[in-house]
Amino acid sequence: MLKIPLVHPEILAALASAGHGARVLIADGDYPAATTCGKSARLVHLNLSPGVVTCTQVLEAVLPVLLVEAAAVMDVPTGQPEAPIWQTYRNLLKDNGYALPLGKLERFDFYQAVMADNTALIIQTAETREYANILLTIGSL
Repeated sequence: MLKIPLVHPEILAALASAGHGARVLIADGDYPAATTCGKSARLVHLNLSPGVVTCTQVLEAVLPVLLVEAAAVMDVPTGQPEAPIWQTYRNLLKDNGYALPLGKLERFDFYQAVMADNTALIIQTAETREYANILLTIGSL
């Protein structure tokens, strides 16, 4: 039995086969994963029912086993306040030893980034909070 916080076999396999510069999307329940999944990405569905499983739960499980060099979110429309979940992401990154800024990409730029050939994994959650998508870029040792 594994003694790490992440035990999902398909997610572990996708992370193990991804290399430096590969991207991992933790998608909220509203994200159009089926239509923005690039040809290189594995799509793992963890959306059981609304709010089960959340993006923060997945991020908490993934961060201890992954080296992250960048993190980005889908930006809110101009004039809207920042999504509250973003501070939670900053705190989780910091708690796992990362002093990374949380980058922001406009909606369609975010979709394009996810559809790029270097996206290795999309984890579709049932997160109900708005603008909860987070795109991680894998770093190197």
